[in-house]
Amino acid sequence: MTTSPDPHATDAMAGPHGAGDHGDEHGHDDHAHGGDAPLGPVDVMAWAAGAVGIAAGLIVFFALAAATGGLG
Repeated sequence: MTTSPDPHATDAMAGPHGAGDHGDEHGHDDHAHGGDAPLGPVDVMAWAAGAVGIAAGLIVFFALAAATGGLG
């Protein structure tokens, strides 16, 4: 006897995508195993922009800390 109002609540464990299903026999991979797609190239401009943004934020932080006497 199930306590769920859904009559198909237990079908998830017995259906085609139950506990033993790993996606191999259905033509798709449920867990992304075996994906041979390589990673793309590193976007140097994006990483450089991120590094410049972090550096600018640190400069502002230290300028405000120095102006308010927070650095001692």
